[in-house]
Amino acid sequence: MFKNSVRCFAMLILMFSAATNAYSASKTVLVVGDSLSAEYGISRGAGWVALLDQRLKDQNLPATVVNASVSGETTSGGRTRLPALLSKHKPNIVIIELGANDGLRGLPVAAAESNLRAMVDESRKAGAQVLLVGIRIPPNYGRDYADKFFAMYGAVSKDVKVPLAPFMLDGVAQKPELFQSDRLHPLATAHPIILGNIWPHLQPILKTK
Repeated sequence: MFKNSVRCFAMLILMFSAATNAYSASKTVLVVGDSLSAEYGISRGAGWVALLDQRLKDQNLPATVVNASVSGETTSGGRTRLPALLSKHKPNIVIIELGANDGLRGLPVAAAESNLRAMVDESRKAGAQVLLVGIRIPPNYGRDYADKFFAMYGAVSKDVKVPLAPFMLDGVAQKPELFQSDRLHPLATAHPIILGNIWPHLQPILKTK
């Protein structure tokens, strides 16, 4: 019985060590997004990216978060800015949260998709893993356009084999009380929900060496 207890204890130590080693290498996480990630209309430190940074610290996960999000950014703008960001920050992980402004302006879905694919490719060439974050847009330009825009994220994720957080505003979009007066940007109280939608898809990437 004593030997069995020792073996169980040893196994627990090995399991704990394996879990710790999975996070042992320090990582840089680069977030390239728009106003949904740039804390538009809310206090600094209240957005989901800041909450992500705090969660990593709270869980003693060795990672640095760089928020390179810009309000009003389109996929085209993100694609243009990305090479310099990759060169400067040398990220291990790139989170791409773009497309909402393309959709709100009625820009071609094919162009947005091409830009996202190019950003994934550029990030991978720089040695980074990628997490794509999807968004649903209001049917301002018709339901067909909105549906095609949302489906674009799944198509890119499947074709280029990158993980996808399907809809960052899941659980938020359905509740008008969680939005600012413009009905487009979430209040600070919604950002923990947003992080909750993204975290399960990011966590496995953080574990990779």
